[in-house]
Amino acid sequence: MLFLHPQIQKAAGEVHFFDRDDNYGKGLEWYRRKMPYSFKGQITIEKSPSYFVTPEVPERIRAMNGSVKLLLIVREPVTRAISDYTQLRTHAATASTLTGTPQQQQQQQQQQQQQVARTFEELVMRPDGTINESYRPVAISLYHTYMHRWLEVFPREQILIVNGDQLIEDPVPQLRRIENFLGLEPRIGRHNFYFNHTKGFYCLRNDTSEKCLKESKGRRHPRVSPMVVTKLRKFFNEHNQRFYELVGEDLGWPEE
Repeated sequence: MLFLHPQIQKAAGEVHFFDRDDNYGKGLEWYRRKMPYSFKGQITIEKSPSYFVTPEVPERIRAMNGSVKLLLIVREPVTRAISDYTQLRTHAATASTLTGTPQQQQQQQQQQQQQVARTFEELVMRPDGTINESYRPVAISLYHTYMHRWLEVFPREQILIVNGDQLIEDPVPQLRRIENFLGLEPRIGRHNFYFNHTKGFYCLRNDTSEKCLKESKGRRHPRVSPMVVTKLRKFFNEHNQRFYELVGEDLGWPEE
């Protein structure tokens, strides 16, 4: 979406420089070569979602540039966990590449089969009825546990929290906040979006072309038991409050 702005250039795909040791070991020159050409006055951006949850990343980014501006997109945690489950299940169903020793390959195959066969409810709830906090889609939705590290390294005013649910439902106000945060004149407006009823969210347009997000975006979520959704929301409520306190902002996520 930000690439619609004439003053923004973006790196292709996800660069994964700061979170993968093998890439980080290649040095800043490798990272620089992954960046697009830009003119003076333009801003270069890249995104790699796993930066947020990887312990070493904040320090590594500061070592490169302590004045960098950071955008963090967060969704309501229960929705995010279900979305994560949907993506993991799709990947597991289509994954064919197994690596490592025969024993490791067998383990990978079992994990893939388990991911496809088990429902979200089975993975997210323990037999005793408590929430399985070690299930990765749940663990990654405990935003305050990761935010702490970022705020130890970067001042709060260098991080903009973007409401991912609002970004999907009505992109322009969120993008206006981002333009303002980045010190850019407002150029992205309603004329840049049209609603795609098949996908259920907005697609982008500029003067020359139209583009919808790739197939992996907007997958239909499985129906999850309302009782489990309520339990999860109650579980996340305390964690969400801690996140709100940390960032000084209430995102108004449902409490039950």
